[in-house]
Amino acid sequence: MSTFDNVRDHYRATGLAERLKAALAALGPEDQRLAPQQLAALDQFHTRGLAATAELAKLAGIDAGMSVLDVGAGVGGPARFVAATCGCRVTGIDLSEAFVDAARYLTARTGQSGQATFEVGDALNLPFGDKSFDVALLQHVAMNIADRARLYSEIRRVLKSGGKFATFDIVSKEGEPLYPVPWARSPATSFLLAAAATRDAIEAAGFRSLIWQDDTEPAKAWFAELRASGPPPSPNLGVVMGPDVAQLAQNLGRSLAEGRLGVLTAMFEAV
Repeated sequence: MSTFDNVRDHYRATGLAERLKAALAALGPEDQRLAPQQLAALDQFHTRGLAATAELAKLAGIDAGMSVLDVGAGVGGPARFVAATCGCRVTGIDLSEAFVDAARYLTARTGQSGQATFEVGDALNLPFGDKSFDVALLQHVAMNIADRARLYSEIRRVLKSGGKFATFDIVSKEGEPLYPVPWARSPATSFLLAAAATRDAIEAAGFRSLIWQDDTEPAKAWFAELRASGPPPSPNLGVVMGPDVAQLAQNLGRSLAEGRLGVLTAMFEAV
């Protein structure tokens, strides 16, 4: 089985649509429109959740006139939030058919189907023409991709000259993470780079660095708050990733606390 198939299997999420419908019944009937923020506990599949998405959108300077690509969009939480708060159009792409189906369902529930759209596709072969987007977002995705040169080159290809690329990702520091973690149950689907190597790979693809932040400490504080606050509200990420999501998150939190991993926020300009 190929690495692509292994990663796709990790996010297969069999029966996800049915689980989502059952979980969302707690928020109201099927025909009741939901606000994107109501879904944040289950659709922001990355460290620091909604706050990280809001900060990344602000760094990228997204406004209503822009066309935005969300690479590795998951079930669409960041795309819906950015579309709602910035007034822009967002296109999300993900390799998991179940995630894309869920993203479309949740987007219909928030009444945003005309503003946020989703496609099944491969980040290494983006199904878009050259210079199609003003901004590209990448949140907690690159850890699953071995061919970083191809990933960043494809993002550069679909961005307009002067377009912004904002990334928020896990980077390696001292040693391996404690598996399983949210993106990988073993090293077979985990392809971490150090922060400096990440920067080199992005710049080599045709980008100029504008903002470079080590956000490891805020991430560690966030995980500490999660541990102190007890069980998460319902519905939560367990609906998407299964009942062991708390263990996956705990291992990521420990890996950060032990200095095995770090968190990088960065923005680049396409040159």
